[in-house]
Amino acid sequence: MARFRLLGLSLILAATSFAFVPAAVAAPEARQETNLDAGWRFVRSDVAGAETPGFNDSAWTATNVPHTWNAQDGQDGGSNYYRGVGWYRKHFTPSAGLAGKKLWLQFDGVNSVSDVWVNGTKLGQHKGGFAGFRFDATNAVRLGADNVIAVKVTNAANADIAPLQADFTFYGGIYRDVSLLAVDPLSVRLGDYGGPGVYLRQRAVTAASADIDVTTKAWNNFAVSKSVRLHTVVRDAAGTVVAENTTAARSVAAATGFEQVQRLTIRNPHRWQGKEDPYLYKASVEVLDGARVADVVTQPLGLRSSTVDPASGFSLNGKHLSLHGVNAHQDRLDQGWAVPPSQHVQDFDLMDEMGVNALRTAHYQQAQQVYDLADQRGYVVWAEIPLVDKVTDSAAFRANAQQQMYELIRQNFNHPSIAFWGIGNEQRTNDAATNTILDLLAQQVKAEDSGRFSTYATNQGDTDALSSHADVSGYNRYYGWYNKSATGPGAWADALHAKDPAREIGLSEYGAGASIIQHEENPAPPVTTSRWHPEEYQNILHENHWKQISTRPFLWGTFVWNMFDFGVDSRSEGDTLGRNDKGLVTYDRAVRKDSFYWYKANWTTTPFVYLTSRRWTQRTAAATTVKVYGTADSVSLSLNGTQVSSKTSADHIFSWPVTLKPGANVITVTGTRGGQTFTDTATWTLTQ
Repeated sequence: MARFRLLGLSLILAATSFAFVPAAVAAPEARQETNLDAGWRFVRSDVAGAETPGFNDSAWTATNVPHTWNAQDGQDGGSNYYRGVGWYRKHFTPSAGLAGKKLWLQFDGVNSVSDVWVNGTKLGQHKGGFAGFRFDATNAVRLGADNVIAVKVTNAANADIAPLQADFTFYGGIYRDVSLLAVDPLSVRLGDYGGPGVYLRQRAVTAASADIDVTTKAWNNFAVSKSVRLHTVVRDAAGTVVAENTTAARSVAAATGFEQVQRLTIRNPHRWQGKEDPYLYKASVEVLDGARVADVVTQPLGLRSSTVDPASGFSLNGKHLSLHGVNAHQDRLDQGWAVPPSQHVQDFDLMDEMGVNALRTAHYQQAQQVYDLADQRGYVVWAEIPLVDKVTDSAAFRANAQQQMYELIRQNFNHPSIAFWGIGNEQRTNDAATNTILDLLAQQVKAEDSGRFSTYATNQGDTDALSSHADVSGYNRYYGWYNKSATGPGAWADALHAKDPAREIGLSEYGAGASIIQHEENPAPPVTTSRWHPEEYQNILHENHWKQISTRPFLWGTFVWNMFDFGVDSRSEGDTLGRNDKGLVTYDRAVRKDSFYWYKANWTTTPFVYLTSRRWTQRTAAATTVKVYGTADSVSLSLNGTQVSSKTSADHIFSWPVTLKPGANVITVTGTRGGQTFTDTATWTLTQ
């Protein structure tokens, strides 16, 4: 049976009044946000008394955030990177003009346990390295005067916090932005697991209409009761109001919160259709204190519905969509997780170039900008929590996993790009403790957001308990790499589909390591733990996999492991210690590997030809093969200025056996398509 999902959250409805006035207007501004990234001091050790305002931190290192203390030792191999305590301190002077506001200190990402003080007053502790979090700092901050923020951070192993272990480096530090939010005492709630406090549930979306439930969680922090209305407006991309709703006034007592749902209908909606048409509305909720706009929250709204069918795969708004996906970590060479906005943009530019339309943010919640870019560029996203490898059989660990799931869902609920909530990855033990927590998480997803699918990535049995908690199944299958029993997933997928035809099957990971400085003609499968990972083998593996994947539409999604090389300090394989080299792009994003162009040829219509093995410039064998990936109707080869032949191809691969002469050999390929020509060239030097 096909599964159908709309963006959702289980809510209680409240009475509303409806009004609609089309107009092109912008939402008012009611909040103030101050960026606090600059001017920190840092020490990589535990220091007694560092939380006190008068502590002398002059000997500490001056730094800005985002920052990690593992940028170098987390990628150099040997599993010896620092996992312990680091301290951060910052002086700042907030404006006296913020008097009367509620002040919240917001951290977008700190790994992994954070204790936060302002002026010696402890605001709280957060456990978990990937979600944003906020603390109410109103009573601790002194306006118009010097204030001190002190943050104790540790990335030490902790049996109560997921992940316990994983095949990636756990970079310590304040690695995303820090800011101070100032809001009216009557405002949308800021303490809801770091979420926006406004949640957009799509109850029905068709070409004719879209019905939306807008849930607002608000709070009256005044010392007196307030008469409150909520005014919700949906604007299209041009700023024109397409739906509007204002509630009747309600009395809200002092120091009391409330939750209310407004229903809106958008006629003839412009739907969010992935990369084909990633159209976005904006929904703004205004909290009204009489005629005064006390607070405003604006969220993206992409109108869409999705289905997963065990026979026909994934569909978006009733239209089948083959998910050409990749996995991606968030780290960069020499930076760890401390990645600036421009580099997130670069990552999406590279994925766009290759034709990617689906992204698994493995294996944890990533920066809000990542999901924003996915919304804007039309990616279908699988977002997940870091429940990786192992669990602790304890109430504390289960509570932390559920906390991280609440944070993931509530902070990202309104992103139309997200279709799947991942409850975990590659649990090693199929025991009662593991299955209990996976079942808890699957049920939590259903309760929080019945409009999306839960999923789980397994490397264990095809139909065992581990693979059966979530709505749809994902399988990490490394045929031709860790598993040498087959050259691709075709036979496995067919057998599982025949055995369990009602199961929704996805390929959540597949791939092979590749060095851009190691090359071999017709390589055999390498020893995966060896230092020899020739680029040509990655090409062969991905060619075989995609040819098999592309003929099996029942696979609801497939995700290459990985889009980019990434840091794993424990690894000692391939050409660089401390690195997983299965990426299609190098860790520094400087080089697109050959296999990048294989997918570009299959996933885009961009006219191009690309010479594989181009970096194998020093040759010792005269007899070799010229292999080209491309989208051309035909490709011609020239060797040292002499035309060899022209070929066509049904599979985007063009190849010629050639004999190199001693010395430099210039290989030129020219493709033609639609009357246009495009070329590529390389020089290979034969020494004998």
